[in-house]
Amino acid sequence: MLEMAILGQVALGYSAFIDVKRDVSATRLTVFPIKPDSVLDVSEILAAIKEVWPPEGGLVLLNVASESLLRDLLLSQPSRNVMLEIPAFAACDPENFAALSALHSNANVLMLKGYPLSPLPPELLRCFKYLISDFSEDQRLLELGSQQAALRALQRVNEGVRSVADMELSFSRGALAVIGWPIDERVTTETASRARAGAQTDLQVVLELIGLVDRQESIDKIEQTLKRDPTLGFKLMKYINSSAFGLKVEIASFRQAIMMLGYQRIKRWLVLLMATATRDPNLKPLMFAAVRRGLLMEALAGGDSEEVRSEVFICGVFSLLDRIFQQPIQALIKTLTLSERVHETLVEESGPYHPYMEMVRAIEAESLYDFRLSAGNLLLSVEEINRAQLRALAAAAQLE
Repeated sequence: MLEMAILGQVALGYSAFIDVKRDVSATRLTVFPIKPDSVLDVSEILAAIKEVWPPEGGLVLLNVASESLLRDLLLSQPSRNVMLEIPAFAACDPENFAALSALHSNANVLMLKGYPLSPLPPELLRCFKYLISDFSEDQRLLELGSQQAALRALQRVNEGVRSVADMELSFSRGALAVIGWPIDERVTTETASRARAGAQTDLQVVLELIGLVDRQESIDKIEQTLKRDPTLGFKLMKYINSSAFGLKVEIASFRQAIMMLGYQRIKRWLVLLMATATRDPNLKPLMFAAVRRGLLMEALAGGDSEEVRSEVFICGVFSLLDRIFQQPIQALIKTLTLSERVHETLVEESGPYHPYMEMVRAIEAESLYDFRLSAGNLLLSVEEINRAQLRALAAAAQLE
């Protein structure tokens, strides 16, 4: 990551842009100035984005919570994979009309955030593809008078989605996408009784393999277990022969793959796989969040020992398993050999790794207040946290 002063001047948060297929088709990056009156360099923000999401890479939705930075952003020329949230007040300002038209001509996707107090000129309204409305106020669009009926032509996106039920309701109302993390539903006795059978079958095999690795069982035994599940075996061979792994020779057998990876990297791969062992499309955003939690917690612990980084990674990836598999976390991890520190974090919401989890939740909530509070508890600077975020998001992009 390049040296950039702005990484110490802003707080970054991110959330998911989820389409009707339940795929996370873009990442929303929110930028808050730490000091409201600070002068920020928009070129540094765009340079940081380009390192994580190169022009030929994935889509990123940029949400800037600073009027001065937004003005500079409108006059810049972001890569075409950068989508921009434009608050209604900025869209209504005639001084911004030319800049918005230029961005539209550059093929940047523009999203109108909120409802304009006065009608936008038709030629300007055509520059916007989406209208972002808060989930709790979604019905307002249906109640707009004839003066703003043209807004109905925009594809609707709901933000503020916090649960799978919210997500489903948004799509049933006609939203084309939602922004948020549908992860707030807690596991209850009722939901646990409706556990998804497809996910359970995959989960049991992965848990068995993690147990074998934990106990340092023989390669023969691990290989035999892999052979019983062709899907897992295929995923392992695809993973180790991918360009991201960087091997110069092709690995042609499970035994070679296990020997090449070693027990620790096999376990890491299995932990990541565990967070994707479901066929339910509604759970894809949760799995996306779980993997990024692990990578972010690992990046935040970058200055600690390899043991600490490994354990906080597991904490992050396992932190949503109860929602993914609709079972209490205690039942899911009881067959695994986990340290007391990991157990405290996952089950008791305490222990030395808990501040890392709180930091991740603050980032996911895109809350400046929680970001500041959690950063103080973690004893990390704003710049260190932002750098960790961008490293984790870049690492996650390599897995997609």
